[in-house]
Parts: sequence; C-alpha cells; structure tokens
Amino acid sequence: MIRRLVTLLLLLSAGSLALERQPNADYHARREGLAKEMKGGVLVLFAGTEAAGQNAVYGFRQDNNFFYLTGWSEPGAAVVIASPMEATADRPARPYAEVLYLPAHNVAQEKWTGPKLGPENAQARDLTGFDRVEVLDKMRDDLVGMLPQPAATVYSDIPTGEETSASTEALAWLHRANAFPNYVAFKDVKPMLGDLRRIKDAGEIELIRKATNASIAGQSAALKAVKPGVTEREIAALQQYEFGKRGCERPAYAPIVGSGFDSTVLHYSEDTGTLKDGDLVVMDVAGEFSMYASDITRTAPINGKFTARQREIYDIVLGAQQAAMKAFVAGKSVLTGKSDDALYKVAYDYINTHGKDLHGEPLGKYFIHGLGHYVGLEVHDAGSYTTPLQPGMVFTIEPGIYIPEEKLGVRIEDIYYVDANGQLVDYTAGLPHTADEVEHAMKR
Repeated sequence: MIRRLVTLLLLLSAGSLALERQPNADYHARREGLAKEMKGGVLVLFAGTEAAGQNAVYGFRQDNNFFYLTGWSEPGAAVVIASPMEATADRPARPYAEVLYLPAHNVAQEKWTGPKLGPENAQARDLTGFDRVEVLDKMRDDLVGMLPQPAATVYSDIPTGEETSASTEALAWLHRANAFPNYVAFKDVKPMLGDLRRIKDAGEIELIRKATNASIAGQSAALKAVKPGVTEREIAALQQYEFGKRGCERPAYAPIVGSGFDSTVLHYSEDTGTLKDGDLVVMDVAGEFSMYASDITRTAPINGKFTARQREIYDIVLGAQQAAMKAFVAGKSVLTGKSDDALYKVAYDYINTHGKDLHGEPLGKYFIHGLGHYVGLEVHDAGSYTTPLQPGMVFTIEPGIYIPEEKLGVRIEDIYYVDANGQLVDYTAGLPHTADEVEHAMKR
C-alpha cells in the first residue's frame, strides 16, 4: 500500500500532472465563478477519452474547458458543479457542491499507461483540490439527487449540428441510465465559459508568457538559420526543437513556414519548399506550454537583406501594427469590426492609405484577415469579440499584406496583454520588429 501511494505521488508530480499546474485554489475559484453564473443550474462535463483525445505524436491532450475548471489532465474523468439554490415552496435548499469523478482502477490497463490516481485514494481531495472525489460509477445516482423538481437546468458542452464534444457519448450514457428526469432542460455552457476564459488570471498570464518566451527562442534561432537552400521544414523543425527544449509539450498549431508565393497563403502548412534567394519567408510558429498557447509570426528576407519593395511593404505592415497599438484604450477599444473603436479599422485604414500595388491601387484589399484574436488554452481562444479589451485579456495584433502577383507576403504578429493599469504590454518585445532589427538579427 505504501509503495502504491508513493508511486501515485510520483505520478502526480511527474506524470499526469507534469504540466506546470496552477494552485488548486485557482481552479476552485473558477468553479465557484461558473456556479454564480449558472444561477441554480448544474454543470455536467466530461474529460476526453484516451482514444478520442489521443494524438499519435504528442499523446493525450485534455479538453480545454475541462482543464480550465479542474486542472486535471488525465482522460476518462467527469465533473459536476451544482450552484447553490435557496429553498422555495416547491423544493428544499441546495448548497454549492462540486465533485470530480475518476474512473475505477483498471489494473490491466495501468500496465500500459502507468498507475492512475483512484477515487478511493485518501489523498485524492488534497491532490485535486475538489471537495469530493468519487468513482465515475456513482455519478448517475448523485445527479438524480442534485436535480430538483419541478424544473432543473443542466449545462454541458452541447455540440451543434454535426459536431461532437468530449461529453457527447457520456451524456447519452446518462440518458440511457435515466439520470435526467423529463423536467430537465439542457443548455450549452461554452458561451458562459468563453466569457470567463476571456479574462486571464495571473497564473494563466504567466503560463502564456512562458510559452511565448520559449517560442521567441525558436523564432530567434530561425532568423539565424534562414538562408537560400534551407528548406521550410528545417526552419519549422528548428523552432519546434527550441521551444520544446524550453518546456513546451507541442506546437500550439500546425507550423506555417511559407516562402516566395507561399508567403501569401495564410494557412500554408505543407512546409515543403526550399528557401530561394530574393524571396521573403513568413514564419508563423509557436509552442504550447502547460496547455497554454503562444502565437508569433515574423517575416524575413531569405538572403538577409530586404529589397526596396519588400522593405516598403514591411514598413507599412509594421506601421499598421504600431498605429493599432497607439490607438488602444483599455475599456474602449475592440479588436474587430469597423467602428471607430475597432483596432482593425485603425490598421486597415493605415494600410489602405500607405503604398500602392503594381497597378496603382490601394493596399487595403491585400489585408485579408482579422487584426488579432484572443490567446489562451486555445491559440484562437474562447470569448466574445464585441466586449471592449480590458485588464487580463491576452491577444495578438497581426496585420499583414499578401500580394500574390508579386510573391510578396508580410505578416508581423505579436502577443499583448492588458495589465492591471490598463496598459498594453508586448509579450514579444524581445523579438526584432523593424526591418533593420530583422536584418541585424539574421547576421550570423
């Protein structure tokens, strides 16, 4: 027994919780915050299964919303959160409750996957930070007791259309087990969680900073390695090596290294070309650290020197980014849209009034994507974009110009967060920004 307990403690420090996990109190605060928003509802959320969440290269990755609420990175678990309800004539009072459900031990399977924390373990509550930890088989009976008559609302990650979620099959199992009476109404929890996830706490901001610092090392190494004859795949592999060496578990998204014409293709990810003298290369590559993403793009001249035309377009893109940064006002600015408060409009107007294409036309039509997006557990993180940017938000500002006729694509993407004083902070300040800085960084 003692040997097994020691093994489990080692597992939690170096295995299933090998991620740089935040304190249990942070996850508990999120669960309580969600309970307040549910106003009497009950959350039923499942982790991914080993098969559904398995990646052939990087292994199992937890569902983002499940990890946000629990900090639990193992498959096959579930969580129930019941928000408090006052007593009425129709039903008794119900206090706040939270339960983490873990699968029962499967000794045969653990020979392949290693020992797992079981709900019977005396340390389970302290290790997970939950008020209760139970075996998954008990979930059905607990739910029946939590759902009050004559009406109850169950929140879960309800898929739309042909989508599926980590909870789809498990909810079907609970339905078959008659866990949900006919008076239960179901609602999608994802919009509510998206609003909560939009504002990062201090621990999340630190994890994104670590993902970004590791990714900066990758981008810096790539700038040194770019030269004619090197393949795009070499550049992508070098960056992954550098941020992996610094603790990132995986890329935050499929690496994009596009040169020549492919520098104008936004989501080019084949990375099969060879860098050619006189072309530009766009490198959109970043890592994920303890489930949190970064997202960085740099554009470089393959021979180490921008042509006059390449520098002109590069300077316009940089000017658009700087104009958006200068226009930022916490609590007022939004990322998207065409209102006067939209940073996208500021950047677009700058691009459209600076420079021309080969036919004398304005360049605005070559800025073909949004100005930025939130960053967090997902590289394009959850949350409404109609809400003004405010302290705790982390996002990219990434203007670009893509002119296929000239085989000329330029994107500069940096990550920013809004600090407690409402100031915009550049996480990627350590990377070169100006054309001169890029050229200098490429010198070997």
